[in-house]
Amino acid sequence: MSTEFKPIKEGKVREIYDNGDSLILVATDRISCFDVILNNNVTGKGAVLTQMSKFWFDMTEDILPNHMISVDAADMPEFFSKPEFKGKSMMVKKLTMLPVECIVRGYITGSGWASYKKDGTVCGIKLPEGLKESDKLPEPIYTPSTKAEIGDHDENISYEQSVEYLEKRFPGKGEEYASKLRDYTLALYKKCADYALTKGIIIADTKFEFGLDENGNIVVGDEMLTPDSSRFWPAQGYEPGHSQPSFDKQFARDWLKSNEGHNWTLPGEIVDKTIDKYLQAYKLLTGKELEI
Repeated sequence: MSTEFKPIKEGKVREIYDNGDSLILVATDRISCFDVILNNNVTGKGAVLTQMSKFWFDMTEDILPNHMISVDAADMPEFFSKPEFKGKSMMVKKLTMLPVECIVRGYITGSGWASYKKDGTVCGIKLPEGLKESDKLPEPIYTPSTKAEIGDHDENISYEQSVEYLEKRFPGKGEEYASKLRDYTLALYKKCADYALTKGIIIADTKFEFGLDENGNIVVGDEMLTPDSSRFWPAQGYEPGHSQPSFDKQFARDWLKSNEGHNWTLPGEIVDKTIDKYLQAYKLLTGKELEI
């Protein structure tokens, strides 16, 4: 008889279950755009996010340990063997999460491009003159933000503010944690972006989250380098000067932007195109088809 589990926390697209000395993270097939959960499910999306995170966690253990214990349902309570959880669940260590979203930008796009056009900076960092939209930056830049509750927007902060922000919550550790988060974020991004490029994918930007394990060491938590937390562009046909096609939910965002009265519901073909992009990115990066 399988025990019923209830999520202890639900994010926009994920559910967290307490499993005693570990947690089980389930990436659902929900999709959110502009901080709103859409009415559609995207079948297979949760499995892509979970399995892609596993792929990157395995690849980056030499830089930093992560919170993953297992993605095998056989290691989890029987409840998670149900078909609706297939491939979507990850058992992870419990961490004390550090309340900073660690964003790294290797290319100028999105809100960064809007900010640069206004005053030549991104999150207060002065960039060279004459950059075009989607240009590769001379060096990746670290632009942390605060972690907002659901329904609120994250707020960009400077590196100096991240020191103060962490110091308030972890007295005596602000400078140490802030500098480690920056250095780990850049190291992880550089390794993974270099690898992805050899597979035909540009990782334009991404965000990481970190936590402290039971010994107080910083480890990678949350998800890692998925199409939900990153901008993936096809390297083939990459051309600065305009926005790039992408392997993520940009399809869905673009459709919503250009269709008023959508009531946060996507047409079937946009849902299909979205999951196709996710699966394509997974195959390019891992070299394997994902069965969904």
